[in-house]
Amino acid sequence: MGNWIKYSLEKSLFGVCTQLGETMNISTRSVRMSFIYASFFTLGSPIIFYLVAAFWINIKQYSQERRTRIWDL
Repeated sequence: MGNWIKYSLEKSLFGVCTQLGETMNISTRSVRMSFIYASFFTLGSPIIFYLVAAFWINIKQYSQERRTRIWDL
């Protein structure tokens, strides 16, 4: 049950840390902690990077979806 909650929460929060962790082959927890520490030390500027990365991941997912027929909306 705990994994399901963690997965659904991460999915609803754009999945940026998970995506970065899987891409760089490091733990997701390390990526999250890095964002938190960097946000404290630089007064929130990594939040801009996080939002840009979330936007880029969403655009990437939408561009990979393909319609099979003309009538599919």
